[in-house]
Amino acid sequence: MSDSETVPPAGPRGASAAPQDAPQDTSAALQDTSAGPQDASAASRDASGLPAEARKIASGYVFTGPALDLGALLWDGQCHAGAPVRVPLSVLSRHGLVAGATGTGKTKTLQLIAEQLSAQGVPVFLADIKGDLSGIARPGQRNDRVRKRSAEVGRAWTPAGFPAEFLALGGLGHGVPVRATVTSFGPVLLAKALRLNQTQEQSLGLIFHYADTKGLELIDLKDLRAVVAFLTSDEGRAELRDIGGLSGATAGVILRSLTAFEAQGMADFFGEPEFDTADLLRTAEDGRGVVSVLELPAVQDKPLLFSTFLMWLLADLFHDLPEIGDVDKPKLVFFFDEAHLLFHGASRAFLDSITQTVRLIRSKGVGVFFVTQTPKDVPGDVLAQLGNRVQHALRAFTPDDDKALRATVQTFPRSAYDLEELLTGLGTGEAVVTVLGESGAPTPVAATRLRAPESLMGPVDAAELDRAVRDSALHDRYAQAVDRESAYERLSAARAARAEPAREPEPEPEPDARRAPRTRQAPRAAEEEPSLVEQVVHSPMFRSLARSVGTQLGREITRSLFGTARRRR
Repeated sequence: MSDSETVPPAGPRGASAAPQDAPQDTSAALQDTSAGPQDASAASRDASGLPAEARKIASGYVFTGPALDLGALLWDGQCHAGAPVRVPLSVLSRHGLVAGATGTGKTKTLQLIAEQLSAQGVPVFLADIKGDLSGIARPGQRNDRVRKRSAEVGRAWTPAGFPAEFLALGGLGHGVPVRATVTSFGPVLLAKALRLNQTQEQSLGLIFHYADTKGLELIDLKDLRAVVAFLTSDEGRAELRDIGGLSGATAGVILRSLTAFEAQGMADFFGEPEFDTADLLRTAEDGRGVVSVLELPAVQDKPLLFSTFLMWLLADLFHDLPEIGDVDKPKLVFFFDEAHLLFHGASRAFLDSITQTVRLIRSKGVGVFFVTQTPKDVPGDVLAQLGNRVQHALRAFTPDDDKALRATVQTFPRSAYDLEELLTGLGTGEAVVTVLGESGAPTPVAATRLRAPESLMGPVDAAELDRAVRDSALHDRYAQAVDRESAYERLSAARAARAEPAREPEPEPEPDARRAPRTRQAPRAAEEEPSLVEQVVHSPMFRSLARSVGTQLGREITRSLFGTARRRR
């Protein structure tokens, strides 16, 4: 972790309807923007000492309801502690973007917002790529830089830790294992993780469709491989003939991709017990929202996998949550770090699905924040859905950088600032902010010096992290992997049954005269007895077997958006 990322750039403790610890209450003055023709100094400033342009900007951040306090307004190189920059709690389900060059403070901005959301009783999900967000569970450390930043923004700083749950993909790293079954992951997301082209993705969709309709549940990767092998065998080749078929070449690509996928250690991510995304919506006993931190350092060299898994979590939430419309505060805020990895090389269908998910999940009370380096990393259709923006500094060292800078400036509303100059001159922990106001209209663009987080700005000790994981209420439910009967076992048993030679029926024993006569049905002719393979591949649409480890809930295989299976809980 670089020094620039450990500098406390921003931060609060909880949200408030109005900042109570500001040096003075200037809200009335901020809203009074009329001034008669006086001398230049008097005409341009009010009692708060703000110039007229700055006063107009600051008045756009005066809200009546609960709001998160991001920091204080920057104008003409000065930080005005009496002009807070805030975001209403009620608009955080309208999604957002946190962007900026490496080392400008994006991670601390996530920590800052997550703390205040938790304090307001809103659960938060954070993807921790570098492993330095685990400190949110421990109080921060007071030092000279924290004191200086607190004085600059005019907010008291009190060290505080927040309730946190630590998760890890497949149990790789420190955290409660997060697994998904292949069935629920679905063909669209899996095709992206396997880097399949459009034709291969469509063929994978046919394979999933066949497994769903024939009662072959896909729990792990060996189940999927078994179904592909069956559909390309002499016995199973005709099964998909009426709906397009599965060519041997395409099946070969899929099987080779699965083999390479497993060779990279990916098999651990698929299996049971499957993680229930409802566990992301919990609050602590004191009413604060639980911050679920997905620890990803152990898989940060597999960016395509973890970005696709994050999309699975979001899609699963979308499927399971009810429609609730606009709410006073979100049910969950989901931070999607390294978002450019999700969109890189994505198919048109995949991008359309992301856009639809982001657009519709708002009405289910979930806010999504994408975190990346520049807004151009996010497709325009998705960017158009993001109502709240925190833009850290950009660098313009190359012609490409300069082009990205100009493109970023064009995505902002008209501003009193020279944004091209401002965005290259911001320091660590400073950002350009525009959010949706309580009426739904965007606020003026505001250069902001952000508060410092009150939790620890850095990772906690590994031993302490392991203790927290062992003490978690989720540990007993998800720690131990379970391998129950599914497609692989059923197809293997069917193949073994067909390989056995036919046996002569044993003669019926003589009835015992001393026993009461029993009625029995005549045995079916051997040729009428369906084989196990026939029973498997001709069974109707199924409801899956009980989920293991105490989760005895059925699943309906219905697919939408990303092709993920919708579960009933």
